[in-house]
Parts: sequence; C-alpha cells; structure tokens
Amino acid sequence: MTAPVTRAELEAALPHVLAAPQDGAEIVQLCFRPGYGRRLHPPLLRLTRAQGVLDADGNPERWPSAPWMRLADGSPDPRIQVSILPLRVMDLVWRDRAGTPHPGDTMIADLATSEANLPTGSLLRAGSAVLRVSNLFNEACVKWKVRYGKDAKDWIIAPGHPPLRLRGLLCEVVTDGEVRTGDLLQKA
Repeated sequence: MTAPVTRAELEAALPHVLAAPQDGAEIVQLCFRPGYGRRLHPPLLRLTRAQGVLDADGNPERWPSAPWMRLADGSPDPRIQVSILPLRVMDLVWRDRAGTPHPGDTMIADLATSEANLPTGSLLRAGSAVLRVSNLFNEACVKWKVRYGKDAKDWIIAPGHPPLRLRGLLCEVVTDGEVRTGDLLQKA
C-alpha cells in the first residue's frame, strides 16, 4: 500500500494547485455512482435539474433516492447534485489508484475552484449543461480522510484554506444538458 500524502507535501504543492486555469478547463474524467462504493467512468453523462446525474441510458445516480443532504421537506438538496474536483488535488492525494477508490466526484478538471475565481452563484457551462456553484463548502467527508489520510483532510479545512475550496465545488444543475470527457468547464 502506498503511504498517504503528508502535510509537508500538501503545503509544498499548494502554489501548483492554486495556479490551475481559471476558466476553460478540460474535463479529464467523468464519474457515475450507481450505488454506494460503485464508480463507473463513462464518456458521457446527462445532467438534469429533476434527477441530477444520469448515465447515457437515463439511469440516475443515488442523489434522487439517497442524497447525503436533504431540504426541510425531505427532498434531495439540489446544491449537491454535481461535484467537481480539481485535477491537481486528485493527483496529489490519490496515490494508490489500484487499492483505493476513486474520489467519486462527477467531474475532474484542471480548474481553480477558489471562491475568488468562482464565487457562490457563479454559472459554469459543462458541455451543454449549465451549473450553479453552491454555497455549500465541500469539507471532505470522513471517507476522504480514510482513503487519502488525515493530513489530506486537515489540509482542506486548515485556517485560510476553506476559501480556496481545495476539495472542489458542489453545484446544482440549472440547465439540463450532456457533458462528455474532453468538454470544457467554462464560466457562463
């Protein structure tokens, strides 16, 4: 098993992470999660306001039936429909690609996800879909800590780091559409 990334390595890599492109980032990977612990990496996903992320056959991820966050009325919170992880962060923390699960984010792109670059409410075009950046902070769940190490989790929430959104963005779908690997994430 590969040793997890250390805090010193994370801090040394921070300038590189923060130097990611601010717009027009290629989506290098898509992830579809049909159930707990399952990851598929199709070339195309459909993004919809009503059902969140769908595969090419129209099957939804678990968001409509088992979201990790719900609204007061019990319905799934749309602010967590789509997650975008910066490629540079994934490459930094996900070292054991054979023995450790993929982070599970809908999209992986070489994009600067900081609040300064993409304030809450910003719109992003992903293929033919449009997403709105959520006001929810992706603080990295306990699974992130288990998979990538305590230092990787603590780095996300360290003083001064939350506005950098190192764990990426949570978004809601505002315009239905399709996204493909190789499409660009662009400010709309």
